[in-house]
Amino acid sequence: MPFYHKLGKIPPKRHTIFKKPNGKLYYEQLFGTIGFDGMSSNMYHEHRPTQVKAVKDPYSVKPKVAIKNNIKSYRFRGFQTRPEPDFLKSRKTVLTNSDCSIVLAAPQQSTNEYFYKNADEDEMIFIHQGSGKLRTQLGNLDFKYGDYLLIPRGTIYKIDFDDEVNRLFIVESSRPMYTPKRYRNHFGQLLEHSPFCERDIRQPYELETYDEEGDFLIKVKKQGEIFDMTYATHPFDVVGYDGYNYPYAFSIHDFEPITGRIHQPPPVHQTFETDAFVVCSFCPRLYDYHPEAIPAPYSHSNIDSDEVLYYVDGDFMSRNDIEAGHISLHPAGIPHGPHPGAVERSIGQVKTEELAVMVDTFKPLQVTEEAMKIADEDYFKSWLA
Repeated sequence: MPFYHKLGKIPPKRHTIFKKPNGKLYYEQLFGTIGFDGMSSNMYHEHRPTQVKAVKDPYSVKPKVAIKNNIKSYRFRGFQTRPEPDFLKSRKTVLTNSDCSIVLAAPQQSTNEYFYKNADEDEMIFIHQGSGKLRTQLGNLDFKYGDYLLIPRGTIYKIDFDDEVNRLFIVESSRPMYTPKRYRNHFGQLLEHSPFCERDIRQPYELETYDEEGDFLIKVKKQGEIFDMTYATHPFDVVGYDGYNYPYAFSIHDFEPITGRIHQPPPVHQTFETDAFVVCSFCPRLYDYHPEAIPAPYSHSNIDSDEVLYYVDGDFMSRNDIEAGHISLHPAGIPHGPHPGAVERSIGQVKTEELAVMVDTFKPLQVTEEAMKIADEDYFKSWLA
């Protein structure tokens, strides 16, 4: 995150003596990214955070690729991804490349039996259906429909769901995910032309601290494999921290759309970025107000990026036969645009109620076997008159 946050108890200076009431030391841990050059936080633990009792042989969660070199446009019916009780087993990778993976999940149960840590990737979890609490060693966040949860790599967490009906759209990123740099000044503050500001970003508000010894199972994802690691102390033993590296939440409903007299290009909807892909939020908004404006998007060629659009809710004016939970994939090098009739339907319309999340990747995406289970293989023909 581009701004400072403090929670719990911390000493006046970093790397100095910090004693418990009984005179023993708290244990400091630097939680940082990009070596010592990226965002970081300093955590203070009841116990040394390095005590591992056992590590089991890993099992693979690498996605199985069905189409390595794809040129076809696809539609995937996301709500056909079947619910499963376990959070990790419910995660189905549908699209992937060396920079990121796009995942669907419909978990039915909270993560009660284990903690989870993705050691390689930042995670963006978009809450399409469901509500609950994200619990981490850096504090807790409540979530509900429309929330983005941004979880930095290396964060140990659990998720508590309020009920069994949950639908998640997840992006796993091998690069840190940031707010777009063009929205920030050189101090990191979000500028006046940004479609959201710091007031919209929810920081961890509640710190769970357990001073417990025992056997605590943490499932750690590393290089496409899950390792079952047993820790000797409770991983939520942090008494305080401060810094810039922590999980946070942002609601898509707090994104303020940028509009104009004529149709605005997709970058005005940008919400997060890495150097490998961007994430955009398409929200209810007024249409263009030039007297001869065509509100429907113009056809354009994805010369340099694959475009993925996850449809959340509302009426998707530019597409025919699209429902909530559908995902469209338009590969680089192939022009795409509104379906037949969409341009004509849009003329004279004054607003849209659509809600969608877009991911544009700069490397081609591979289509997985899980994606082909829910694929409409004739979607690429849907632009025929």
